[in-house]
Amino acid sequence: MWQLNWTDTTLIDWHKLAEVLTYDPRQPMIFSSGVFLLLFLGFSFVYMLLQKRTTARLLFVTLFSYYFYYKSSGVYFFLLGTVTVTDFWLAHVMDRTQSLLKRKGLVATSLLVNLGLLCYFKYTNFFYEMLAPLWGGEFHPLDIFLPVGISFFTFQSLSYTIDVYRRDLRPLDSLLDYAFYVSFFPQLVAGPIVRARDFIPQIRRPLYVSSEIFGQGIFLIVSGLFKKAVISDYISVNFVERIFDNPGLYSGVENLFGVYGYALQIYCDFSGYSDMAIGIALLLGFRFPINFNSPYKSDSVTDFWHRWHISLSTWLRDYLYISLGGNRKGKFRTYVNLILTMLLGGLWHGASWNFIVWGGLHGVALAVHKFFRSLLKRPKTYRSTGIRRFFAVLITFHFVCFCWIFFRNTTFEASLTMIRQIGTAFHPEVFVQLVTGYWKVFALMGVGYLLHWCPDRWQDACGRLVVRTPLVGQALLLIALIWLVIQVKSSDIQPFIYFQF
Repeated sequence: MWQLNWTDTTLIDWHKLAEVLTYDPRQPMIFSSGVFLLLFLGFSFVYMLLQKRTTARLLFVTLFSYYFYYKSSGVYFFLLGTVTVTDFWLAHVMDRTQSLLKRKGLVATSLLVNLGLLCYFKYTNFFYEMLAPLWGGEFHPLDIFLPVGISFFTFQSLSYTIDVYRRDLRPLDSLLDYAFYVSFFPQLVAGPIVRARDFIPQIRRPLYVSSEIFGQGIFLIVSGLFKKAVISDYISVNFVERIFDNPGLYSGVENLFGVYGYALQIYCDFSGYSDMAIGIALLLGFRFPINFNSPYKSDSVTDFWHRWHISLSTWLRDYLYISLGGNRKGKFRTYVNLILTMLLGGLWHGASWNFIVWGGLHGVALAVHKFFRSLLKRPKTYRSTGIRRFFAVLITFHFVCFCWIFFRNTTFEASLTMIRQIGTAFHPEVFVQLVTGYWKVFALMGVGYLLHWCPDRWQDACGRLVVRTPLVGQALLLIALIWLVIQVKSSDIQPFIYFQF
């Protein structure tokens, strides 16, 4: 008789499994990680079993979303619950209240809770450092952890309470439904910022995922994973980080291409995450709005903000710019409102003067563009064509790249150093040596920019091709991409850039 010793023969290392499934601050769970891919397979199986049991399915997804957030920020998932319960209750009280003054007090409470949490975790040290000299104190940074995605889920929840305050939306009757909306894991930690009015009608709609919707989801996941894990991570680790860590050690031409590299890196990183989020949501039967639309094809800064991080730019427009008065109080006030909105948008990205300068530059550019458009009496729908469009796109792209210098550098001095190197120590003679030494990086940059600037109909054709491909072919495409990611991977998986915001 065979004597089996299960202790010795088991293939499962329970200690290792526990390490993988618990929070690790060095490796937050992201869509491009192997852990997420394996968990998502198991999640999908249970999700399909609950297809016709709506409440149970919502509860299961909400619990998985909280676990997903726990894997990203540890015990700080309680903040997500705090925001959810508070805003759900405030919205209900607000809906039953007729007094305008009381309604303003309730929406102000929602603002205080959400922005209070955001300010404490994100801006305490920033303001402490500014105010410390006023009382002669020495600045010692406080040990405050920044929970992943807090800027996103607070803004998303705020859009709900503000819409209820404006009577644009009726509050949800079920706390579970609202918890599902706020915590839905595809967009939880880095957007898109999904409006309640767009998402809530989908929550209890019968679950249906056609082969076309499934194919669209696979295409977005594949394209997003390629942009993030192949292009963005590789050029970041092997080129961009080296330039931005020590800009004074490199010539102007190396700094310039470092900026070009970062422009592509942040686009591929952030739009890649958005593509994967939208694709995963499609596989689960939910539609998110588009968040990026080839932003470097823009022929003006205004056009850029119609194409870049669309969910944030429209949020800032609807809930900040319009609240400041928008364009209803004269031209000068309109320009001031644009600049203020972008200054606060810059501060939303991080507690640093670099982000404020970045936002201010975009705000001034938006105001200047609006001024000249008014002066030349051009309609909002005006688009330059031919050679004029070519130069408009070229100038807009380089202005955006100039602003990325302040966005990426950790100090204002480093930004000025990089600009000085580009302006006074260009040394074009090292270009050939630069390309030769970093030929793989430049090859990927070429592929990335080519894919970005190719006609939209080409991208649409690729999407239709994937949709028409049989399920086996779609699976093979995904497996081939995962293999490619493994081949180009040169270090640990890089967290998404917008996780820090």
